[in-house]
Parts: sequence; C-alpha cells; structure tokens
Amino acid sequence: MIARYVPLAAFLLLVTLSSLTGSGFEAGEWYYFTMRQPSWWPPGWFFVLAWTVVYITMALAAWNTWITGHYSRTGAITWWVLLLVLNVCWFAVFFGLHRPGYSLLLLSVMAGMSLFCMRAFSKLSRQAALMMLPYLFWIICLWLLNLAIWSYNGGPLEPLFWKP
Repeated sequence: MIARYVPLAAFLLLVTLSSLTGSGFEAGEWYYFTMRQPSWWPPGWFFVLAWTVVYITMALAAWNTWITGHYSRTGAITWWVLLLVLNVCWFAVFFGLHRPGYSLLLLSVMAGMSLFCMRAFSKLSRQAALMMLPYLFWIICLWLLNLAIWSYNGGPLEPLFWKP
C-alpha cells in the first residue's frame, strides 16, 4: 500500500525542485519594481498561491497517470517533465535574463506542450488530463501578464497599452 504513494512523493519532489530552481532566478528590486505594470497586476501573494496550486495539481496528474501501470505512461510523463523544464527556463528568461519578449514566446510553446501532455494523459486517465487544466489556465494568464509587461516596457505594442 505504501509503495503506491512513493511515485506521488517523487512527483511532488520534482515539482518542488522545479519551483526552487525557478525561484532562484530573482529579478531583483531594480528590475521588477522599476518595471511599469498595469493597474490590474495581481499582488505578490497571488503568484505564490497560483504556482502552489498549479504545481500540486501537476504532481497529482502525473501520479494518476503513473499508477495506471500502462506501458505508455513513460511517454506521457516525458511531456510532463518537459513542462517542468520549460517552467524553469521561463523563470530564467523572464526574471534572470529580463527578456519578456522571449519569455512570451516560451509561454506559447509551454501552452502548446501542455495540450500535448493533456492529450497523452487523457489516453491513460481522464482525471489526470483534467488535473492539468489549472496549469494550462495559469500559463494563459501568465502569457497575458507577460504580454502586458512587455508592452508596458518597450515592446512593440507599447503605444497601445501605455500613454504617458
């Protein structure tokens, strides 16, 4: 019985490592607080809560896929691991390199890959695929927030968003 939960612990560990690695790319006050942000920008605690929910549901989705025992579960989990790697890359590009334009492109790739992951999960566990919906929703929200930051701070759509 306990052996059933070992994979869950492993998936929770993977999302925790991903979160810790991503949070290591701090923007620094000089970058983050000097950026122009829209008035509808969420408070900092919201991001912590959203990422926590997303990472927990991602781990549960992977676990539900894994416990099916199906031979193709490894391929489905590969999509999931790639999403974790892309999450870390997004943090590195947006916060570490200060490149909101490139991170917008990366978020687009992440949204597409999350659909591939959900499709692979759905073949094994409908519940697992549905558990990936918060991730997809969050990536779409981040895409919009990222677009706003890029546009407010020198992106090509700046004239539409920012009028001094």
